[in-house]
Amino acid sequence: MKSELSREMRSALAAAVGRENLLTDPADRYSYGYDNSRRQALPDAVVFATSTEQVSAVVRACNAHGAPLLARGRGTGTAGGTVPLRGGVVLTLERMDRILAVDAANRIMRVEAGVTNQAVQDAAGEQGFFWPPDPTSAAYCSVGGNVAVNAAGPRAVKYGATRENVLGLTAVTGTGQIIHTGVYTTKSVVGYDLTRLIIGSEGTLAVVTEAILKLTPLPEARRTLRAVYRDIHSATEAVTAIMAQPIVPCALEFMDHASIEMVRGYSKAALPHDAGAMLMIEVDGPEAAMTAAVGAIDRAARNHGCLGFAVASSAEEVAALWATRKALSPALRNIAPNKLNEDVVVPVSRIPELIDGLGALSEEFGIPIVNFGHAGNGNIHVNLLYDTQDPTQEENALPCLSRVFDLVLALGGTLSGEHGIGVAKRDYMARAIEPATLALMRAIKKEFDPKGILNPGKVLPEA
Repeated sequence: MKSELSREMRSALAAAVGRENLLTDPADRYSYGYDNSRRQALPDAVVFATSTEQVSAVVRACNAHGAPLLARGRGTGTAGGTVPLRGGVVLTLERMDRILAVDAANRIMRVEAGVTNQAVQDAAGEQGFFWPPDPTSAAYCSVGGNVAVNAAGPRAVKYGATRENVLGLTAVTGTGQIIHTGVYTTKSVVGYDLTRLIIGSEGTLAVVTEAILKLTPLPEARRTLRAVYRDIHSATEAVTAIMAQPIVPCALEFMDHASIEMVRGYSKAALPHDAGAMLMIEVDGPEAAMTAAVGAIDRAARNHGCLGFAVASSAEEVAALWATRKALSPALRNIAPNKLNEDVVVPVSRIPELIDGLGALSEEFGIPIVNFGHAGNGNIHVNLLYDTQDPTQEENALPCLSRVFDLVLALGGTLSGEHGIGVAKRDYMARAIEPATLALMRAIKKEFDPKGILNPGKVLPEA
């Protein structure tokens, strides 16, 4: 398929990044037209930038010609946020992957947007620190992508998501203007908090090129625990009890019976049979506090439906348990012909109502629903497994998903905790946000991006 870009536009992009960093052949462009949502669209061009100034030049060229521009990290998103549904230019930041500075004295790291989460963890670890956001795709996803969707992961229950662990940004607005937001210190009340506004905006307000990350000291000790329950209700009651006592776990992961059974063949851990649900719990802190911390979690986790509570006895057992949890999404993708994966959030105390409601919807629509996720902050990954070759399931999948979102909102929850909105949930946004607030969001978008070139058609529904 021939690129739709004009000769003038191609010349402007080549001038911005160099002709060798501009891809226009359809075969080359194809690889940059999809993400982990399985959506696919062909961009008109792909450009590689290696500096903030080059990003600015690319944005100015797109702004001048009215061409859509989509910033892309590593393509691990699940909501279609980087799929070029309207064509245009994909600006990949994968070559902006430098760690610019590690300031151990101030617990800060400055990085380019294309550096991977794992590279950050490795560099921080050498200095005795870590960066709290730890999504399942940490080995591959970029910091820029983490910033775009406010990525989190298991540790967010104690340490917060990306928004709580970034102090400042360098970014380029929709007109090509370079801006610096935030500060180098952990406290500031100077001006509006544009850093937190841009984080989670999925590239619709500005293209992030650098980030100042707030590091956290590595804990002296960590214990990984596993609690098995007769049924989902017992497990979710335990979650509420654990989160109501003073010892905050650094991870509290939930797996229902279907999750346990589906991942069994992918796991090296000894998973329980006939369990209704399982919790993986981790606590960290000073070594001297570990016995008391484990005891407190043990007391909170044990209830009438608890079938067993154990502490992982070796590093190998800990690694096997976490590998099992991280294998869930890929395992489900291999097992189910089709999957709708939603990362909804409800108040922790209402998780039992959510799970009950999902069970009723599964039965009503005839679609298997598998649930797991970060139970400590109510972030449950709801997976609707359906087969497009089954006419009934194909017809029922989206109506069932619509009812899932209605259920979540009725419980005081929200549509996404860490995957973002992208295009997958865009058309449901009006159910969660009233018209006046959506209008304000559109006005903010227009200030940052007057011509609407940055990731058009994502996050905000059409007015």
